[in-house]
Amino acid sequence: MSRPVTAQLDVCIVSWRTRDLLRTCLHSLGDSPEVAHITVVDNASADGTVEMVQTQFPAVHLIANHRNVGFAAGNNQAIASGCAPFVLLLNPDTEVQPGALAALLETFSEEQRSGAVAAQLLFADGAIQPSCRSFPEPAPILYDALGLARIFPGSPTFGRYRMTYWDYSSRRDVDQPMASALAVRRSALDEVGLFDEDFPLYFNDVDLCHRLRGAGWRIIYEPRAHVIHYYGQSTFQVRHAAVLESHRSLVRFYRKHYRGRIGWIGYTAVTLGARITMYPRAVVAWLAQSIGA
Repeated sequence: MSRPVTAQLDVCIVSWRTRDLLRTCLHSLGDSPEVAHITVVDNASADGTVEMVQTQFPAVHLIANHRNVGFAAGNNQAIASGCAPFVLLLNPDTEVQPGALAALLETFSEEQRSGAVAAQLLFADGAIQPSCRSFPEPAPILYDALGLARIFPGSPTFGRYRMTYWDYSSRRDVDQPMASALAVRRSALDEVGLFDEDFPLYFNDVDLCHRLRGAGWRIIYEPRAHVIHYYGQSTFQVRHAAVLESHRSLVRFYRKHYRGRIGWIGYTAVTLGARITMYPRAVVAWLAQSIGA
C-alpha cells in the first residue's frame, strides 16, 4: 500500500546508548501520516538498541554501524537512505508531540525560500528550552564569555549569541537552531551538501546552517511544532570528551568560515580562547561526572 500524499518527511535518527529513549521517540512518531520513511542509525551502542529496533519496530530502516562514526556521518547515512522532499533530523532523546510534523511542513509551504524549519523544544515539564543561537562571530562570543548576557539578558546586543532577549513564542528567522528536531528541504541539501564530517559531534549543525544561509535559504523557528527534548543524554555519558570536542569544533568552524574574512584580532581571540579554556573546562566536567557517578 502506498503512503498518502502527505507523507513528505524522511525521519533520520542517530542513536548512541539511548535505547529506552529511542523507544519512546519511535513510539511518539506512531503512524504519523507525514512520515514517509524512518531510518535509525545506531553508532555501535552495544546496549540492545539494535535488537530493540529489530523486534519492536520492524518497519524502521536500521543501519547498525560497527563503530561510532559520529553524529555527522550517521546523519549522512540516514539522509542518503531516503528520497522524500523533506528530511527531519531528530534526536533519539525526543518525543514528537501531536501536530508537530504537520506544523513543520505547513511552515515550508507558507514561507518562501525556507530551507530548514526548527521545532520548539520543550523540557520534560513543558517549559520552553532555549534552542536557537546566532552564528558564533567574535562580538557575540565575547559578550557571552564575559557574562554580559547573564547581566543584561534582555539586550539584543549582549544577549545575541544565546538569544537571551527572545521568548521563543513567535515564528522568526534564526541563524542556528539545534538540530535535535530540525526539518530540512532536500533540494536545499542537494544544493549545499550534507553534514561536513570534519565536525563529528559539534558544530556540524552550525556549519550546515551557515552554508544554507550563505546560499540564500532561510532557517525558520516554528513555535507551533512542539517536541520534548531530554537534553544531551548521549553526550552526558562522556562529558569531558564532549567539552574537548566542542572547543576543537569551534576552532575548526572559525578556520573554515572566518579565516581571512574577519579581523585577525577577533579571529585570534576566539580561537586562542577556545584552546586555552578547553582543558580546564574538560577537567571540571570530568570531576562533575565522577562525583555524580
